[in-house]
Amino acid sequence: MKKTPTPARSKAFKTGVATRSKVLGAGYVKRAFKNADEFSMPFQEVATEFAWGSVWPRKGLSLRDRSLVTLAQVIALNRPNEIKVHLRGALRNGISKKELSELCLHSFLYCGGPASLDAFHVMKTTLPELEAEYLAEKKKKR
Repeated sequence: MKKTPTPARSKAFKTGVATRSKVLGAGYVKRAFKNADEFSMPFQEVATEFAWGSVWPRKGLSLRDRSLVTLAQVIALNRPNEIKVHLRGALRNGISKKELSELCLHSFLYCGGPASLDAFHVMKTTLPELEAEYLAEKKKKR
């Protein structure tokens, strides 16, 4: 299917692209739009405009805090794909491996063993790749 992105972009959409790029990396955001088709492009646009352009940039919580809260929520919902996405943001927002481990352990108490165990597994297998990608990106910027 051919992509048909909305021609006019709102201020919130532009803010969303900037926030999403800061948290997840510009390459990730570019790939998300490049890989979207006519079926999935509306989701990319809505998520970018509303989640990343209206909620994430609000002043009430830091991006770091939003990353922790989001990870906790996707752990509770047992959404491994979203854990991978937001693990990327957590690393970029300065959350340490120790903090991630503690988050998974704490989740055991409130989300249950299976959700916590799945989160530990997803993070353990995904972290090395994301850390290497982030370090390469930082090195490239120097």
